[in-house]
Amino acid sequence: MDFSYSQEQDMLRTSVAKLLERSYDFDTRQALVASDAPWSSEVWTQFAELGLTMLPFGEEQGGLGGSIADCVAFAPLFGEHLVVEPYAASTLLAGGALAASGTSVALEWIEKLASGEATLAFAYEEGSGTATPEQITMTAESVGDGVTLNGEKRLVIAGDAADAMVVVARRSDTGKLGFYLVEAGTNGITTRPYKTIDGRAAATVVFNQVSATAVLLEDADDALEAMLAKAIIVQSAECLGAMKALLTITGEYAMTRKQFGQPIGMFQVVAHRLADMKIAYTKALSTLTYTTALANSGSETARDIAVLKGQMGKLGREIGEAAIQTHGGVGMTDELSVSHFHKRILAFDASLGDHAYHLRRVGQLA
Repeated sequence: MDFSYSQEQDMLRTSVAKLLERSYDFDTRQALVASDAPWSSEVWTQFAELGLTMLPFGEEQGGLGGSIADCVAFAPLFGEHLVVEPYAASTLLAGGALAASGTSVALEWIEKLASGEATLAFAYEEGSGTATPEQITMTAESVGDGVTLNGEKRLVIAGDAADAMVVVARRSDTGKLGFYLVEAGTNGITTRPYKTIDGRAAATVVFNQVSATAVLLEDADDALEAMLAKAIIVQSAECLGAMKALLTITGEYAMTRKQFGQPIGMFQVVAHRLADMKIAYTKALSTLTYTTALANSGSETARDIAVLKGQMGKLGREIGEAAIQTHGGVGMTDELSVSHFHKRILAFDASLGDHAYHLRRVGQLA
């Protein structure tokens, strides 16, 4: 099996890399995170111009019909530059829910999303990294010809800034899950915005008798599982990019920082730590490549996704902790990028079930 990138994927990677190198250096990114803006609208527009926002959608929906491997090709660059734009939440999760629907309303919003005209939020989390759909308690009640939502969603990426959100809720009459579209500014919505530890705009969203449009009521469970799997794979690629950045930064630091007249990388304990970081990165890369190949052929299982999420979270934390230890106290400061890459890995690990949960699940699914 050929695991190398295709010519088209290499061209896409090159284009994204040039964009981020030009307009997303660390200082620029830090200024963006410190500002009141949730993300850079200019960068989001450029993502759309490169075709990233329309890549996951089928040609019949106005997209490019890209594969999961196409998304994984450029996603590590997002991790290397600590991108805060809500690509996975807006395009893969909210957009994926609309794509599974196929209704006229869904297609209308897909067109807006693909063109870069709109961003969407995906309201799924309800607790500490809601790991499975069984933990969803938010209710959707039919009232006349409409639907009203009641409940609370947490860690809604772009929840206070998106033009609309797709909400996962449980139907009060059947107990089954459904997808519901709620436009920004709808009565009954209360948002508590904040920045996550890795700098992304998020919000806790409370729904009190909120009118919504049902976009998928049948087979929502299967659609949700597929969407979460795809998002986990792409976000794992972002996490891998953060790991690579930490490996590079730490290796360079160890060979320039001197003690007792020689680089600290020459000391056995530091050299072994760097070797362990390289081994962990290689394991993570291999796991991601294997799982992506399975998903690209449609043969991945729930166990494969659990292995990937568990390994990426565990190995990423190992690399982050080793990088901070090698840098010493300065590795914990906001002025150095090391701490921010580690925060991005921690945020990835905490969402949709942490590594401990998924590694336990591997045994349950055996």
